[in-house]
Amino acid sequence: MSTTTSPLSLASVAKLLEEHHLLREIVAGDHWTIDADTVPGAHDPIPSITYDTREVKPGSLLFIKGRFKPEFLDGIDDKGLAVYVAETEYSDRTKAPGLIVDNVHRAMSLIAAEYFGHPERELTMVGITGTKGKTTTDYYTHAILNAYTHGHAAMMSSIAVCLDGKTFEPSKLTTPEPLDAFRMLREAADNGMTHLVMEISSQAYKIQRIYGLTFDVGAFLNISPDHISPIEHPTFEDYFHCKRQIIANSRTMVIGADSAHIGLLREDAAAHGAPVTTFAMHDPAAGLHTPADVVVAADPRRKTGFIAACGDEARPFELDMLGEFNFLNAAAAIAIAMKAGVPFDSDALAAIEHVQVPGRMERFIGGDDLHVYVDFAHNYMSTKALVDEMIRVYGERNPRITLVSGTTGGKAIDRREGIVKGALGRAESFIFTLDDPNFEDPRKICEEMASFVPDDGRQTVQIIVPREEAIVTAIAQAKESTERDGRFNIVLVIGKGHETRNIINGKHVWWPGDAVIVRRELGLDDASSQTASQTTQQPQA
Repeated sequence: MSTTTSPLSLASVAKLLEEHHLLREIVAGDHWTIDADTVPGAHDPIPSITYDTREVKPGSLLFIKGRFKPEFLDGIDDKGLAVYVAETEYSDRTKAPGLIVDNVHRAMSLIAAEYFGHPERELTMVGITGTKGKTTTDYYTHAILNAYTHGHAAMMSSIAVCLDGKTFEPSKLTTPEPLDAFRMLREAADNGMTHLVMEISSQAYKIQRIYGLTFDVGAFLNISPDHISPIEHPTFEDYFHCKRQIIANSRTMVIGADSAHIGLLREDAAAHGAPVTTFAMHDPAAGLHTPADVVVAADPRRKTGFIAACGDEARPFELDMLGEFNFLNAAAAIAIAMKAGVPFDSDALAAIEHVQVPGRMERFIGGDDLHVYVDFAHNYMSTKALVDEMIRVYGERNPRITLVSGTTGGKAIDRREGIVKGALGRAESFIFTLDDPNFEDPRKICEEMASFVPDDGRQTVQIIVPREEAIVTAIAQAKESTERDGRFNIVLVIGKGHETRNIINGKHVWWPGDAVIVRRELGLDDASSQTASQTTQQPQA
């Protein structure tokens, strides 16, 4: 439930929806109309808005969206529902008038912005999208802006939300529902924030979660096939089209110069009058040398060091986070911050050096010959980048790499092959396990992933559905390899990152987190002695 000193009424909401060509009609019992003034109580103030029937109180406006069951409205009149906004009418369930619209998410976004007094107009808004690197770039950009504004930058990411420049709370969605997003923007503005950085998912544009929101700086990092499924994006074209909507909704753009389809991205920006700043990473060995406004290159003297250049100026940086691909994320953040007003020579840019992102390249050292990484890599592009980084950093030690991975059920089916393809030829051991199977049989998902590993004797394959057992087994086998053969071992536990739940049969089932299990098995955290099997349901396999 959200409350404010809103001047909204049924009449003003109807007028707003008419202005955006969303209102079809107003249904008040047997009275169907487009004239709000003919509806009793049309000018009564609306004290609260919500999309949860359990939060309705006298005078509330209710948004009806998604997989809504009509029986949720039973008894709603007794709670004092004043008006609802929906894509179909429910006059058989409630006496409250309904504003019937073409798209309830568009309507929610417009109404929420108005209800909370357009907080986005009080903030310098930064939106970041791309297939890979959104979260890390979000964290890097926030760190720079927070340093530059002396603690007055807010952030919304798939991991955490920070609305006061210092306090981080867990988030629920990469891009929140419109009502939640504008409530948080209002809180950030009221907290005295001057900037806000947020991740933008393809679904945010697919289902119009941020309709009407314009970014002062938009960023398009990269694009590759992902989230292709009947319940997400039916095709890559649809996925890419949704991602590209950030360009039409940004005043200026930062774009990865080496992104696939860069020509179309530039055409979009030109068509919408959004000036473009580019960023790139130069690595001659990998054939990367595209000119860009902000360029980074690895510093051969330091594994986590790079040189950033802008025009004739250059500066060295060294990150706390391992990963050469993070140099590119840092380049994006620097370019974004500069578009938001931070000079290239500002000390604030150094804030990226101390950023660590939960579940992204988290390293756990189990001795000189055993390193375990927990990472959110969950598709071909991110898995390949992760394994490439292991070879870059540890290649001279001839590492034995074990990949522990599963993938989601019911969506993004192409990830099953993509994850395997990203590690083939480098990983010597694959262990397939549980990762948000939802309504699918997790063993069948694992078997499908295993089918993409060639039976050529170059790698071993195991299916261990319980995730804790898979992680324990991978670490135990890595220790055995080190003791038996003297090999340096790397275990990559990917897919869940910071997440502490598995989606099983439509429900969120608690999971302690990959890092907790890794710490326990390496003897790094005695407080994590309780096993996942004692507290977590595992599906029958």
